[in-house]
Amino acid sequence: MGKIAKQSILTTISSYLGVLIGYVNILWLLPCALTPSEFGAFRTIQDMALLLVPFAQLGLGHGITRFYPQVKKHKFTFFTYSLIWCIVGFTAVAVLFLVFKDEIIRTYSVNSPQVNNYLGVVLIITFFSVIHTILDAFMRSFLKVAIPTFIREVMVRLLVSAWIVTFLLGWIDFYQVMMGLGLLYLMAVLFMIAYMLKRDLFRLKFNFGVLSQSFKGEFIKYSLITFLGTAGSILIMKIDSLMVSAMISLDANAIYTIGFSIAVVIEMPRRAISQVVMPVIAESFAGGRLDQIHQLYKKVAVNQLIICLLLFIGLWANIDNLYHFVPNRDVYEAGKWVVLLIGLGKLSDVIFSVNGEIIVFSKYYLFNITSTLLMSLVVILLNLMLIPSYGIEGAAMASFVAMFFYNLLKYYYIKVKLHFTPFTWDLAKVILVGLVAYYIPTLLLPTLDNIFLDLIIRSALIMIIYLTGIYVFNPSPEGKNMVLNALNKIKP
Repeated sequence: MGKIAKQSILTTISSYLGVLIGYVNILWLLPCALTPSEFGAFRTIQDMALLLVPFAQLGLGHGITRFYPQVKKHKFTFFTYSLIWCIVGFTAVAVLFLVFKDEIIRTYSVNSPQVNNYLGVVLIITFFSVIHTILDAFMRSFLKVAIPTFIREVMVRLLVSAWIVTFLLGWIDFYQVMMGLGLLYLMAVLFMIAYMLKRDLFRLKFNFGVLSQSFKGEFIKYSLITFLGTAGSILIMKIDSLMVSAMISLDANAIYTIGFSIAVVIEMPRRAISQVVMPVIAESFAGGRLDQIHQLYKKVAVNQLIICLLLFIGLWANIDNLYHFVPNRDVYEAGKWVVLLIGLGKLSDVIFSVNGEIIVFSKYYLFNITSTLLMSLVVILLNLMLIPSYGIEGAAMASFVAMFFYNLLKYYYIKVKLHFTPFTWDLAKVILVGLVAYYIPTLLLPTLDNIFLDLIIRSALIMIIYLTGIYVFNPSPEGKNMVLNALNKIKP
Protein backbone atom coordinates (compact mmCIF):
# COMPACT_ATOMS: atom_id res chain seq x y z
CA MET A 1 0.00 0.00 0.00
CA GLY A 2 3.07 2.33 0.30
CA LYS A 3 3.32 3.06 -3.41
CA ILE A 4 -0.44 3.34 -3.67
CA ALA A 5 -0.54 5.74 -0.72
CA LYS A 6 2.23 7.92 -2.17
CA GLN A 7 0.62 8.15 -5.60
CA SER A 8 -2.79 8.70 -4.02
CA ILE A 9 -1.47 11.61 -1.98
CA LEU A 10 0.17 13.22 -5.03
CA THR A 11 -2.89 12.75 -7.20
CA THR A 12 -5.16 14.00 -4.42
CA ILE A 13 -3.08 17.16 -4.13
CA SER A 14 -3.37 17.74 -7.87
CA SER A 15 -7.08 16.93 -7.76
CA TYR A 16 -7.76 19.43 -5.02
CA LEU A 17 -5.58 22.08 -6.60
CA GLY A 18 -7.65 21.50 -9.72
CA VAL A 19 -10.80 21.73 -7.64
CA LEU A 20 -9.62 25.06 -6.23
CA ILE A 21 -9.04 26.40 -9.73
CA GLY A 22 -12.33 24.87 -10.82
CA TYR A 23 -14.10 26.62 -7.98
CA VAL A 24 -12.67 29.94 -9.09
CA ASN A 25 -13.77 29.19 -12.66
CA ILE A 26 -17.24 27.84 -11.94
CA LEU A 27 -18.22 29.88 -8.88
CA TRP A 28 -16.70 33.22 -9.80
CA LEU A 29 -14.97 33.64 -13.16
CA LEU A 30 -17.60 32.12 -15.47
CA PRO A 31 -20.62 33.68 -13.69
CA CYS A 32 -18.77 37.01 -13.69
CA ALA A 33 -17.68 36.91 -17.34
CA LEU A 34 -20.66 35.17 -18.97
CA THR A 35 -24.39 35.60 -18.85
CA PRO A 36 -26.31 32.58 -17.49
CA SER A 37 -27.27 31.68 -21.06
CA GLU A 38 -23.66 31.84 -22.27
CA PHE A 39 -22.53 29.90 -19.20
CA GLY A 40 -25.11 27.23 -19.96
CA ALA A 41 -23.98 26.95 -23.59
CA PHE A 42 -20.33 26.73 -22.49
CA ARG A 43 -21.08 23.77 -20.21
CA THR A 44 -23.53 22.04 -22.54
CA ILE A 45 -20.98 21.84 -25.35
CA GLN A 46 -18.32 20.47 -22.99
CA ASP A 47 -20.70 17.91 -21.50
CA MET A 48 -21.87 16.79 -24.93
CA ALA A 49 -18.26 16.21 -26.00
CA LEU A 50 -17.35 14.35 -22.83
CA LEU A 51 -20.42 12.16 -23.27
CA LEU A 52 -19.08 11.06 -26.67
CA VAL A 53 -15.56 10.29 -25.39
CA PRO A 54 -16.21 6.77 -24.02
CA PHE A 55 -17.98 5.78 -27.23
CA ALA A 56 -15.07 7.02 -29.32
CA GLN A 57 -12.55 5.43 -26.96
CA LEU A 58 -14.18 1.99 -27.42
CA GLY A 59 -13.29 1.00 -23.86
CA LEU A 60 -9.58 0.93 -24.67
CA GLY A 61 -8.63 2.69 -21.43
CA HIS A 62 -9.70 -0.24 -19.27
CA GLY A 63 -8.39 -2.66 -21.89
CA ILE A 64 -4.90 -1.13 -21.68
CA THR A 65 -4.86 -1.40 -17.90
CA ARG A 66 -6.09 -5.00 -17.91
CA PHE A 67 -3.88 -6.39 -20.69
CA TYR A 68 -0.70 -4.37 -20.16
CA PRO A 69 0.80 -6.91 -17.69
CA GLN A 70 0.74 -9.50 -20.51
CA VAL A 71 2.69 -7.41 -23.02
CA LYS A 72 5.21 -5.41 -21.00
CA LYS A 73 7.98 -6.47 -23.39
CA HIS A 74 6.10 -4.96 -26.33
CA LYS A 75 4.55 -2.00 -24.55
CA PHE A 76 5.12 0.55 -27.32
CA THR A 77 3.66 -1.72 -29.97
CA PHE A 78 0.68 -2.24 -27.71
CA PHE A 79 0.44 1.53 -27.18
CA THR A 80 0.51 2.23 -30.94
CA TYR A 81 -2.04 -0.49 -31.61
CA SER A 82 -4.38 1.02 -29.00
CA LEU A 83 -3.90 4.52 -30.39
CA ILE A 84 -4.89 3.44 -33.89
CA TRP A 85 -8.03 1.76 -32.59
CA CYS A 86 -9.07 4.87 -30.68
CA ILE A 87 -8.77 6.90 -33.91
CA VAL A 88 -11.00 4.33 -35.60
CA GLY A 89 -13.48 4.70 -32.76
CA PHE A 90 -13.51 8.47 -33.00
CA THR A 91 -14.05 8.32 -36.76
CA ALA A 92 -17.10 6.10 -36.28
CA VAL A 93 -18.55 8.41 -33.62
CA ALA A 94 -17.90 11.50 -35.74
CA VAL A 95 -19.74 9.95 -38.69
CA LEU A 96 -22.73 9.04 -36.52
CA PHE A 97 -22.74 12.51 -34.95
CA LEU A 98 -22.92 14.12 -38.39
CA VAL A 99 -25.61 11.69 -39.56
CA PHE A 100 -27.83 12.58 -36.58
CA LYS A 101 -26.90 16.25 -36.48
CA ASP A 102 -30.35 17.37 -37.60
CA GLU A 103 -31.98 15.45 -34.75
CA ILE A 104 -29.58 17.07 -32.26
CA ILE A 105 -30.42 20.50 -33.65
CA ARG A 106 -34.14 19.85 -33.26
CA THR A 107 -33.62 18.70 -29.65
CA TYR A 108 -32.14 22.07 -28.63
CA SER A 109 -33.89 24.39 -31.09
CA VAL A 110 -36.81 25.21 -28.77
CA ASN A 111 -35.25 25.91 -25.36
CA SER A 112 -31.53 26.29 -26.11
CA PRO A 113 -30.98 27.19 -29.78
CA GLN A 114 -27.57 28.78 -29.06
CA VAL A 115 -26.10 25.30 -28.61
CA ASN A 116 -26.57 24.54 -32.29
CA ASN A 117 -24.06 27.24 -33.26
CA TYR A 118 -21.16 25.32 -31.71
CA LEU A 119 -21.79 21.66 -32.51
CA GLY A 120 -18.56 21.47 -34.52
CA VAL A 121 -16.59 22.20 -31.35
CA VAL A 122 -18.03 19.05 -29.79
CA LEU A 123 -16.10 16.79 -32.18
CA ILE A 124 -12.85 18.72 -31.71
CA ILE A 125 -13.02 18.39 -27.92
CA THR A 126 -14.00 14.74 -28.25
CA PHE A 127 -11.02 13.90 -30.46
CA PHE A 128 -8.36 15.42 -28.23
CA SER A 129 -10.05 14.07 -25.08
CA VAL A 130 -9.99 10.55 -26.52
CA ILE A 131 -6.28 10.79 -27.32
CA HIS A 132 -5.64 12.11 -23.82
CA THR A 133 -7.49 9.22 -22.17
CA ILE A 134 -5.36 6.69 -24.05
CA LEU A 135 -2.15 8.44 -22.99
CA ASP A 136 -3.46 8.60 -19.43
CA ALA A 137 -4.32 4.89 -19.38
CA PHE A 138 -0.86 3.98 -20.65
CA MET A 139 0.79 6.04 -17.90
CA ARG A 140 -1.53 4.53 -15.32
CA SER A 141 -0.17 1.09 -16.22
CA PHE A 142 3.23 2.30 -15.00
CA LEU A 143 1.60 3.59 -11.79
CA LYS A 144 2.61 7.07 -12.89
CA VAL A 145 -0.58 9.02 -12.32
CA ALA A 146 0.57 12.14 -10.47
CA ILE A 147 1.73 14.22 -13.47
CA PRO A 148 -1.08 13.05 -15.79
CA THR A 149 -3.53 13.97 -13.04
CA PHE A 150 -1.88 17.38 -12.73
CA ILE A 151 -2.25 17.96 -16.47
CA ARG A 152 -5.86 16.76 -16.50
CA GLU A 153 -7.07 18.39 -13.30
CA VAL A 154 -4.93 21.51 -12.99
CA MET A 155 -3.48 22.52 -16.33
CA VAL A 156 -6.70 22.23 -18.33
CA ARG A 157 -8.54 24.36 -15.77
CA LEU A 158 -5.77 26.97 -15.83
CA LEU A 159 -6.02 27.12 -19.61
CA VAL A 160 -9.78 27.63 -19.33
CA SER A 161 -9.20 30.39 -16.77
CA ALA A 162 -6.77 32.20 -19.06
CA TRP A 163 -9.11 31.84 -22.02
CA ILE A 164 -12.07 33.29 -20.13
CA VAL A 165 -9.92 36.17 -18.83
CA THR A 166 -9.12 37.13 -22.43
CA PHE A 167 -12.87 37.31 -23.05
CA LEU A 168 -13.39 39.32 -19.86
CA LEU A 169 -10.75 41.79 -21.05
CA GLY A 170 -12.59 42.17 -24.37
CA TRP A 171 -9.83 40.66 -26.51
CA ILE A 172 -12.13 38.00 -27.98
CA ASP A 173 -15.89 37.58 -28.31
CA PHE A 174 -18.06 34.71 -27.05
CA TYR A 175 -18.06 32.96 -30.44
CA GLN A 176 -14.26 32.87 -30.33
CA VAL A 177 -14.39 31.59 -26.74
CA MET A 178 -16.42 28.62 -27.86
CA MET A 179 -14.47 27.93 -31.05
CA GLY A 180 -11.18 28.04 -29.14
CA LEU A 181 -12.19 25.43 -26.58
CA GLY A 182 -10.80 22.64 -28.74
CA LEU A 183 -7.36 24.25 -28.74
CA LEU A 184 -7.23 24.06 -24.94
CA TYR A 185 -7.70 20.29 -25.07
CA LEU A 186 -5.05 20.05 -27.80
CA MET A 187 -2.58 21.85 -25.54
CA ALA A 188 -3.29 19.34 -22.75
CA VAL A 189 -2.48 16.47 -25.14
CA LEU A 190 0.76 18.16 -26.20
CA PHE A 191 1.83 18.62 -22.57
CA MET A 192 1.08 14.95 -21.92
CA ILE A 193 3.14 13.83 -24.90
CA ALA A 194 6.02 16.07 -23.80
CA TYR A 195 6.00 14.46 -20.34
CA MET A 196 5.94 10.96 -21.83
CA LEU A 197 8.83 11.81 -24.17
CA LYS A 198 10.84 13.09 -21.23
CA ARG A 199 10.23 9.79 -19.43
CA ASP A 200 11.00 7.85 -22.62
CA LEU A 201 7.47 6.43 -22.55
CA PHE A 202 6.22 7.69 -25.90
CA ARG A 203 7.26 5.67 -28.95
CA LEU A 204 5.30 4.51 -31.94
CA LYS A 205 6.05 0.97 -33.07
CA PHE A 206 4.04 -0.67 -35.82
CA ASN A 207 5.39 -4.22 -35.57
CA PHE A 208 1.96 -5.57 -34.66
CA GLY A 209 3.06 -9.09 -35.54
CA VAL A 210 4.62 -9.47 -32.09
CA LEU A 211 1.10 -9.36 -30.67
CA SER A 212 -0.60 -12.70 -31.17
CA GLN A 213 -3.95 -12.89 -32.91
CA SER A 214 -5.50 -14.40 -29.81
CA PHE A 215 -4.21 -11.51 -27.71
CA LYS A 216 -5.53 -8.93 -30.18
CA GLY A 217 -8.88 -10.66 -30.27
CA GLU A 218 -9.20 -10.81 -26.49
CA PHE A 219 -8.05 -7.21 -26.09
CA ILE A 220 -10.51 -5.81 -28.63
CA LYS A 221 -13.33 -8.04 -27.39
CA TYR A 222 -12.79 -6.96 -23.79
CA SER A 223 -12.50 -3.29 -24.75
CA LEU A 224 -15.63 -3.31 -26.92
CA ILE A 225 -17.59 -5.04 -24.18
CA THR A 226 -16.44 -2.78 -21.36
CA PHE A 227 -16.87 0.40 -23.39
CA LEU A 228 -20.62 -0.02 -23.13
CA GLY A 229 -20.31 -0.05 -19.36
CA THR A 230 -17.99 2.97 -19.35
CA ALA A 231 -20.23 4.86 -21.76
CA GLY A 232 -23.22 4.11 -19.59
CA SER A 233 -21.44 5.45 -16.51
CA ILE A 234 -20.67 8.73 -18.26
CA LEU A 235 -24.21 8.86 -19.59
CA ILE A 236 -25.54 8.54 -16.04
CA MET A 237 -23.37 11.49 -14.97
CA LYS A 238 -23.79 13.81 -17.98
CA ILE A 239 -27.25 13.23 -19.35
CA ASP A 240 -28.90 15.34 -16.64
CA SER A 241 -27.03 18.47 -17.72
CA LEU A 242 -27.87 17.94 -21.38
CA MET A 243 -31.52 17.22 -20.61
CA VAL A 244 -31.81 20.32 -18.41
CA SER A 245 -30.62 22.43 -21.36
CA ALA A 246 -32.94 20.69 -23.79
CA MET A 247 -36.03 20.58 -21.53
CA ILE A 248 -35.70 23.83 -19.55
CA SER A 249 -33.08 26.37 -20.69
CA LEU A 250 -29.38 27.18 -20.80
CA ASP A 251 -29.88 29.45 -17.79
CA ALA A 252 -31.19 26.47 -15.81
CA ASN A 253 -28.18 24.40 -16.86
CA ALA A 254 -25.87 27.17 -15.62
CA ILE A 255 -27.59 27.05 -12.21
CA TYR A 256 -27.45 23.25 -12.21
CA THR A 257 -23.78 23.28 -13.21
CA ILE A 258 -22.72 25.41 -10.25
CA GLY A 259 -24.61 23.19 -7.79
CA PHE A 260 -23.21 20.04 -9.39
CA SER A 261 -19.67 21.46 -9.39
CA ILE A 262 -19.82 22.25 -5.68
CA ALA A 263 -20.98 18.71 -4.92
CA VAL A 264 -18.47 16.96 -7.16
CA VAL A 265 -15.58 18.00 -4.89
CA ILE A 266 -16.76 15.27 -2.52
CA GLU A 267 -15.62 12.50 -4.84
CA MET A 268 -12.14 13.87 -5.62
CA PRO A 269 -10.31 11.55 -3.19
CA ARG A 270 -12.21 8.58 -4.61
CA ARG A 271 -11.18 9.46 -8.13
CA ALA A 272 -7.55 9.84 -7.10
CA ILE A 273 -7.51 6.51 -5.24
CA SER A 274 -9.30 4.75 -8.10
CA GLN A 275 -6.63 5.83 -10.61
CA VAL A 276 -3.94 4.17 -8.49
CA VAL A 277 -5.91 1.11 -7.38
CA MET A 278 -7.06 0.00 -10.85
CA PRO A 279 -3.73 -1.48 -12.03
CA VAL A 280 -3.26 -3.11 -8.61
CA ILE A 281 -6.65 -4.82 -8.92
CA ALA A 282 -5.85 -5.90 -12.49
CA GLU A 283 -2.52 -7.45 -11.45
CA SER A 284 -4.08 -9.09 -8.38
CA PHE A 285 -6.73 -10.76 -10.52
CA ALA A 286 -4.03 -11.86 -12.96
CA GLY A 287 -2.12 -13.41 -10.06
CA GLY A 288 -5.20 -14.95 -8.45
CA ARG A 289 -4.75 -12.91 -5.24
CA LEU A 290 -8.43 -12.53 -4.38
CA ASP A 291 -7.82 -12.03 -0.64
CA GLN A 292 -5.69 -9.00 -1.44
CA ILE A 293 -8.49 -7.50 -3.54
CA HIS A 294 -11.03 -8.14 -0.77
CA GLN A 295 -8.86 -6.38 1.80
CA LEU A 296 -8.29 -3.50 -0.60
CA TYR A 297 -12.05 -3.29 -1.15
CA LYS A 298 -12.60 -2.79 2.60
CA LYS A 299 -9.67 -0.48 3.24
CA VAL A 300 -10.50 1.82 0.34
CA ALA A 301 -14.12 2.12 1.51
CA VAL A 302 -13.15 3.27 5.01
CA ASN A 303 -10.26 5.55 4.10
CA GLN A 304 -12.02 7.40 1.30
CA LEU A 305 -15.19 7.78 3.39
CA ILE A 306 -13.18 9.44 6.17
CA ILE A 307 -12.07 12.16 3.75
CA CYS A 308 -15.19 12.43 1.61
CA LEU A 309 -17.69 12.58 4.48
CA LEU A 310 -15.77 15.45 6.09
CA LEU A 311 -15.94 17.31 2.79
CA PHE A 312 -19.66 16.64 2.43
CA ILE A 313 -20.67 17.88 5.88
CA GLY A 314 -18.33 20.84 5.56
CA LEU A 315 -19.84 21.87 2.23
CA TRP A 316 -23.45 21.42 3.25
CA ALA A 317 -23.01 23.17 6.60
CA ASN A 318 -21.53 26.16 4.73
CA ILE A 319 -23.72 26.06 1.63
CA ASP A 320 -25.16 29.56 2.11
CA ASN A 321 -21.70 30.93 2.80
CA LEU A 322 -20.37 29.37 -0.39
CA TYR A 323 -23.11 30.83 -2.56
CA HIS A 324 -22.44 34.25 -1.05
CA PHE A 325 -19.25 34.46 -3.14
CA VAL A 326 -20.93 33.56 -6.45
CA PRO A 327 -21.57 36.57 -8.72
CA ASN A 328 -25.31 37.02 -9.34
CA ARG A 329 -25.96 34.68 -6.43
CA ASP A 330 -29.65 35.61 -6.43
CA VAL A 331 -29.84 33.66 -9.69
CA TYR A 332 -27.48 30.77 -8.93
CA GLU A 333 -28.34 29.96 -5.29
CA ALA A 334 -31.52 28.32 -6.54
CA GLY A 335 -29.31 25.30 -7.18
CA LYS A 336 -28.23 24.65 -3.60
CA TRP A 337 -30.52 21.62 -3.24
CA VAL A 338 -28.70 20.18 -6.23
CA VAL A 339 -25.59 20.19 -4.02
CA LEU A 340 -27.30 18.06 -1.37
CA LEU A 341 -28.75 15.50 -3.78
CA ILE A 342 -25.67 15.11 -5.94
CA GLY A 343 -23.51 15.06 -2.80
CA LEU A 344 -25.50 12.15 -1.40
CA GLY A 345 -25.13 10.35 -4.70
CA LYS A 346 -21.36 10.84 -4.60
CA LEU A 347 -21.28 9.50 -1.05
CA SER A 348 -22.95 6.32 -2.28
CA ASP A 349 -20.07 5.93 -4.74
CA VAL A 350 -17.64 6.33 -1.85
CA ILE A 351 -19.34 3.93 0.59
CA PHE A 352 -19.62 1.15 -1.99
CA SER A 353 -15.86 1.47 -2.59
CA VAL A 354 -14.21 0.32 -5.83
CA ASN A 355 -17.02 -2.03 -6.86
CA GLY A 356 -17.01 -0.94 -10.49
CA GLU A 357 -13.24 -1.36 -10.79
CA ILE A 358 -13.43 -4.87 -9.32
CA ILE A 359 -16.12 -5.94 -11.79
CA VAL A 360 -14.30 -4.42 -14.77
CA PHE A 361 -11.09 -6.34 -14.09
CA SER A 362 -12.72 -9.61 -13.04
CA LYS A 363 -13.97 -12.41 -15.28
CA TYR A 364 -17.48 -11.10 -14.65
CA TYR A 365 -16.90 -7.85 -16.52
CA LEU A 366 -19.85 -8.56 -18.84
CA PHE A 367 -22.16 -7.73 -15.95
CA ASN A 368 -20.87 -4.18 -16.00
CA ILE A 369 -22.54 -3.68 -19.35
CA THR A 370 -25.89 -5.02 -18.23
CA SER A 371 -26.00 -2.99 -15.04
CA THR A 372 -24.75 0.22 -16.62
CA LEU A 373 -27.07 0.12 -19.59
CA LEU A 374 -29.97 -0.62 -17.26
CA MET A 375 -29.11 2.35 -15.04
CA SER A 376 -28.62 4.57 -18.10
CA LEU A 377 -32.14 3.79 -19.19
CA VAL A 378 -33.41 4.39 -15.64
CA VAL A 379 -31.72 7.80 -15.32
CA ILE A 380 -33.11 8.96 -18.69
CA LEU A 381 -36.61 7.88 -17.73
CA LEU A 382 -36.30 9.50 -14.30
CA ASN A 383 -35.16 12.75 -15.87
CA LEU A 384 -38.07 12.68 -18.29
CA MET A 385 -40.45 12.12 -15.35
CA LEU A 386 -38.93 14.49 -12.77
CA ILE A 387 -37.58 17.47 -14.72
CA PRO A 388 -41.01 18.69 -15.97
CA SER A 389 -42.38 18.69 -12.39
CA TYR A 390 -39.34 19.59 -10.27
CA GLY A 391 -36.93 21.32 -12.65
CA ILE A 392 -33.25 21.11 -11.80
CA GLU A 393 -34.00 19.45 -8.44
CA GLY A 394 -35.74 16.71 -10.42
CA ALA A 395 -32.61 16.18 -12.50
CA ALA A 396 -30.50 16.00 -9.32
CA MET A 397 -32.92 13.54 -7.73
CA ALA A 398 -32.78 11.37 -10.86
CA SER A 399 -28.97 11.30 -10.66
CA PHE A 400 -28.99 10.49 -6.93
CA VAL A 401 -31.44 7.59 -7.32
CA ALA A 402 -29.53 6.23 -10.32
CA MET A 403 -26.15 6.43 -8.58
CA PHE A 404 -27.40 4.75 -5.41
CA PHE A 405 -29.15 1.82 -7.09
CA TYR A 406 -26.32 1.44 -9.60
CA ASN A 407 -23.90 0.95 -6.71
CA LEU A 408 -26.32 -1.30 -4.84
CA LEU A 409 -26.71 -3.53 -7.88
CA LYS A 410 -22.94 -3.87 -8.33
CA TYR A 411 -22.48 -4.54 -4.62
CA TYR A 412 -24.91 -7.46 -4.62
CA TYR A 413 -23.34 -8.93 -7.74
CA ILE A 414 -19.83 -8.85 -6.24
CA LYS A 415 -21.22 -10.27 -3.00
CA VAL A 416 -22.77 -13.23 -4.82
CA LYS A 417 -19.98 -13.95 -7.29
CA LEU A 418 -16.83 -13.15 -5.30
CA HIS A 419 -18.14 -13.09 -1.71
CA PHE A 420 -16.59 -9.66 -1.20
CA THR A 421 -18.09 -6.87 0.85
CA PRO A 422 -16.74 -3.39 1.62
CA PHE A 423 -18.92 -3.02 4.70
CA THR A 424 -17.38 -3.19 8.16
CA TRP A 425 -18.20 -1.65 11.53
CA ASP A 426 -15.50 0.90 10.79
CA LEU A 427 -17.77 2.44 8.15
CA ALA A 428 -20.53 2.79 10.73
CA LYS A 429 -18.08 4.52 13.10
CA VAL A 430 -17.18 7.08 10.42
CA ILE A 431 -20.83 7.80 9.64
CA LEU A 432 -21.66 8.24 13.33
CA VAL A 433 -18.76 10.66 13.79
CA GLY A 434 -19.90 12.57 10.71
CA LEU A 435 -23.46 12.96 12.00
CA VAL A 436 -22.22 14.27 15.36
CA ALA A 437 -19.75 16.65 13.70
CA TYR A 438 -22.52 18.07 11.49
CA TYR A 439 -25.38 18.41 13.96
CA ILE A 440 -23.54 19.87 16.97
CA PRO A 441 -22.32 23.03 15.14
CA THR A 442 -25.60 23.30 13.20
CA LEU A 443 -27.74 23.20 16.36
CA LEU A 444 -25.49 25.20 18.69
CA LEU A 445 -23.83 27.78 16.45
CA PRO A 446 -26.04 30.68 15.31
CA THR A 447 -25.54 32.17 11.84
CA LEU A 448 -23.09 35.04 12.11
CA ASP A 449 -23.51 38.28 10.17
CA ASN A 450 -19.89 38.21 9.07
CA ILE A 451 -19.72 35.60 6.29
CA PHE A 452 -15.97 35.02 6.57
CA LEU A 453 -16.13 34.63 10.35
CA ASP A 454 -19.08 32.25 10.11
CA LEU A 455 -17.32 30.16 7.48
CA ILE A 456 -14.10 29.91 9.49
CA ILE A 457 -15.69 29.18 12.88
CA ARG A 458 -18.24 26.70 11.53
CA SER A 459 -15.64 24.83 9.48
CA ALA A 460 -13.12 24.77 12.32
CA LEU A 461 -15.67 23.42 14.80
CA ILE A 462 -16.78 20.70 12.38
CA MET A 463 -13.18 19.69 11.70
CA ILE A 464 -12.22 19.59 15.39
CA ILE A 465 -15.21 17.40 16.32
CA TYR A 466 -14.78 15.17 13.28
CA LEU A 467 -11.04 14.59 13.57
CA THR A 468 -11.33 14.03 17.32
CA GLY A 469 -14.00 11.40 16.74
CA ILE A 470 -11.94 9.69 14.04
CA TYR A 471 -8.91 9.65 16.33
CA VAL A 472 -10.89 8.17 19.24
CA PHE A 473 -12.84 5.54 17.30
CA ASN A 474 -9.83 4.76 15.06
CA PRO A 475 -11.68 3.26 12.07
CA SER A 476 -8.46 3.23 10.02
CA PRO A 477 -5.40 2.23 12.09
CA GLU A 478 -3.25 2.19 8.95
CA GLY A 479 -4.26 5.73 8.00
CA LYS A 480 -3.82 6.95 11.57
CA ASN A 481 -0.31 5.53 11.79
CA MET A 482 0.65 7.09 8.47
CA VAL A 483 -0.51 10.52 9.67
CA LEU A 484 1.26 10.17 13.04
CA ASN A 485 4.50 9.09 11.35
CA ALA A 486 4.29 12.07 9.00
CA LEU A 487 3.78 14.42 11.95
CA ASN A 488 6.72 12.91 13.80
CA LYS A 489 8.98 13.50 10.83
CA ILE A 490 8.20 17.21 10.71
CA LYS A 491 8.77 17.80 14.44
CA PRO A 492 11.76 20.04 15.10
